[in-house]
Amino acid sequence: MRKWTIPSVLFLLCLLFLLPDQGRKIQANAEVDLDAPVDPPKVEEKIGAVPNGLSTDSDVVKREAESMSRKNLRANAEKFEFQAEVSRLMDIIINSLYSNKDIFLRELISNASDALDKIRFLALTDKEVLGEGDNAKLDIQIKLDKEKKILSIRDRGIGMTKEDLIKNLGTIAKSGTSAFVEKMQTSGDLNLIGQFGVGFYSVYLVADYVEVISKHNDDKQYVWESKADGAFAISEDEWNEPLGRGTEIRLHLRDEAQEYLDEYKLKDLVKKYSEFINFPIYLWASKEVDEEVPADEDESSDDEEATESKSSEEGEEEDAEKEEEEKKPKTKTVKKTTYEWELLNDVKAIWLRNPKEVTDEEYTKFYHSLAKDFGDEKPLSWSHFTAEGDVEFKAVLFVPPKAPHDLEMLQQHSSLKTIKKKLIRKALDMIRKLAEEDPDESNDKKEVEESSDSNEKKGQYAKFWNEFGKSIKLGIIEDATNRNRLAKLLRFETTKSDGKLTSLDQYISRMKSGQKDIFYITGTSKEQLEKSPFLERLIKKNYEVIFFTDPVDEYLMQYLMDYEDKKFQNVSKEGLKIGKDSNEKELKESFKDLTKWWKDDSVKQTAQLMYQTALMESGFILNDPKDFASRIYSSVKNSLNISPDVTVEEEDDVEEVETKETESSSSKADNEAPEEDLKDEL
Repeated sequence: MRKWTIPSVLFLLCLLFLLPDQGRKIQANAEVDLDAPVDPPKVEEKIGAVPNGLSTDSDVVKREAESMSRKNLRANAEKFEFQAEVSRLMDIIINSLYSNKDIFLRELISNASDALDKIRFLALTDKEVLGEGDNAKLDIQIKLDKEKKILSIRDRGIGMTKEDLIKNLGTIAKSGTSAFVEKMQTSGDLNLIGQFGVGFYSVYLVADYVEVISKHNDDKQYVWESKADGAFAISEDEWNEPLGRGTEIRLHLRDEAQEYLDEYKLKDLVKKYSEFINFPIYLWASKEVDEEVPADEDESSDDEEATESKSSEEGEEEDAEKEEEEKKPKTKTVKKTTYEWELLNDVKAIWLRNPKEVTDEEYTKFYHSLAKDFGDEKPLSWSHFTAEGDVEFKAVLFVPPKAPHDLEMLQQHSSLKTIKKKLIRKALDMIRKLAEEDPDESNDKKEVEESSDSNEKKGQYAKFWNEFGKSIKLGIIEDATNRNRLAKLLRFETTKSDGKLTSLDQYISRMKSGQKDIFYITGTSKEQLEKSPFLERLIKKNYEVIFFTDPVDEYLMQYLMDYEDKKFQNVSKEGLKIGKDSNEKELKESFKDLTKWWKDDSVKQTAQLMYQTALMESGFILNDPKDFASRIYSSVKNSLNISPDVTVEEEDDVEEVETKETESSSSKADNEAPEEDLKDEL
């Protein structure tokens, strides 16, 4: 057993005496804090302190304060470097002169909403993930610390594990990071940052040091921090108040971004960017209230003097009241500043409202918020409806003006299968209507001219097809139930479409009398296909042929076997039948003399050469290119009357020995040549 020495015992006693004094110092500091509220909320709701900070361990508080003031990465944290693409992205943001820095708040609110959506979705099948008490409250909280210049945003969403913090905020660049950097190089519009899943980094528009405190149900609480200097650090959180679950982001604002410490500005921004957020957003806001407090003695004596100066009659009448009032303590009313959570958003979800009460502008704003697309373009179309039956739901569907860089799949669930079925039907009807209302899609020019909004809807379907055409084709491959409906939405160019897009219905309306098949050809480009020898016979007979130039088209045609009782035929495949072509026996008989002539040793070489040339012209790859080349050389020799057995004479190698004089002359000539040439040209 270890023995205690006298100095050790004395040291412990000193500690025991010092600790109460330290506690009194903390209490004294708290009493002189004039900004503290009269009725302070729980520890995690203190104003004037680091949000959610503990105040029980003075050493921790001191270390935290030093860390915050220096804005240095904690010494005991695990250090990481940002991935190259992330560093590029952050450099763009930090050095940006983008005027609308307000977007950082929009992105943080949107991310917090996404995190809340994820935990709410998990809670549908496992209610225990929410926990109890405050953890079960799905909301977003915003706080200001004007003294330390900190703006914090907290959600009780799904939270992040240590691995999530590393993966999502630094080392593994998402596909969106590269995509956004490329987009920035062309458009320079930071407003698009949310579309690419990297909206978090917009915090560096206003902050020079950022902390992300997060707690996931499956891990401990961690702190991610970075000064955007190419590195970040992660450490286990042992000093902040436990979050329970969720994420808190603390922005240490730049000097030029102090405007975001203003409550009124924040309220306006939150209301602007949270119009369609489904979770309550609270701001820890100040409020002035009237409060009765004890009156000073000097003020009481002044009141007595004023009372004596009154007339005797009034004094006699008030004597009784005065005696009664003297029994009560003297008080006065003063203005007091208190703090409380103020709800900033209370708008009813747009899909729960009556469609007749929602304006086009509101639909457009909701789409921008939903898709994180804050450009000027409107959605191409939308549908707001209520579905009834086995599953009842309300929905708003949009057709975006641009395809997102990462199309998402609908989750698999028994109820969602029913919802999915109805949504797909509604979506297809909406897209079909988009085509029907497009003047470019109509064959009736008179009807187009009389349409009042034809200019606005002109070319809308072509725009949709350019963005989502590949998705329609993939739908035909994967969704057998809706294959025919999706096929109606197909668009392509043909030998008769004059460079414009056409549909299968339009193709069928132009088919020749007696034509039973839909002809098509696949290749890498329209220009290449137009030169194909496979088209010669069809064009000569005035048949229309579809050009399929998308890599997925050939795969698509394995599933789209027919349309409206018309079969598809690839004109480059063997066995093509056009109208009433002669049968094989008749063909052989008619070309009997020709085939006999081709069998002679004298023209066999030419026949092989023509066959290989036809293969190349048709886009096929030769199995033996060297054999083809040798046949070309032989043909050239024959045309020049060169013997096929002649050989090329090779020159003997001769060593050339140059004298220094020769080298000097040669060098001089080389140097002077350009000048002489220049004179000649002049």
